[in-house]
This record gives sequence, C-alpha cells and structure tokens, in this order.
Amino acid sequence: QVSLVESGGGTVQLGGSLTLSCGASARTFSDYVIGWFRQAPGKDREFVTAISRGGVMTNYVESVKGRFTISRDNDRNTVQLQMNNLKPEDTARYYCAATSIGLFPPRVATFDYWGQGTQVTVSS
Repeated sequence: QVSLVESGGGTVQLGGSLTLSCGASARTFSDYVIGWFRQAPGKDREFVTAISRGGVMTNYVESVKGRFTISRDNDRNTVQLQMNNLKPEDTARYYCAATSIGLFPPRVATFDYWGQGTQVTVSS
C-alpha cells in the first residue's frame, strides 16, 4: 500500500523548466515502480515516464525524450520529474502513480495507486 502526493506544478513560458515531486508514504517504497502520467482536457491520460524500483532503468514517451528526466530517492520516498524546454503541448495535469509489479518497462494497466495530480501549464 502506498499513498502519493504530487507538488511543483505551475505556469511557465515556452522553453522554461519545472520540477515536479512525488512524495510517497509506503512501508517499502522500493517495492514500487513509479510512473508519471499526464492528462489534458478532452484527452486520454497519457503515459510519460517511469522508473524501476531501484532507479536503474527508466523509459520515456518519445515526445519528452531529451527534455524530461525522472529520478528517485528511495531513502526519502520521493520521485522527481525534471522538465526542461517545456512546450505548450506539455500542458496537462500530471499524476504520479505506483505499481507493485516490478517488471520493467511497466504495463500501464498495473498502476494501481495514484496521486491527486498537479497542474502544469505552458504558455506560448
């Protein structure tokens, strides 16, 4: 069981940077693969990135490769999403999610635990 809380969202101009944080309450945080998803109004929720339980492996949706970086600190029960060179199409509510299935890359359907989301708005 894990609870997740996102923070760090806000409004930034095109080309700017933003760092999102996901704080987790879990007995064994390292048991969970952590992912970030985003959802824009009128669109389906989209997988963005994930990080393996030990932080060794990561994967990204093609549209954010080279711009976003996911990292985790299992001692502090936190996951970060560093977003650089933001574009208007990155505008969405961003959600942190967790799955206890350790396979990597994760199946998106296995993410059972979700945070409340944090809004990211990129202005042009």
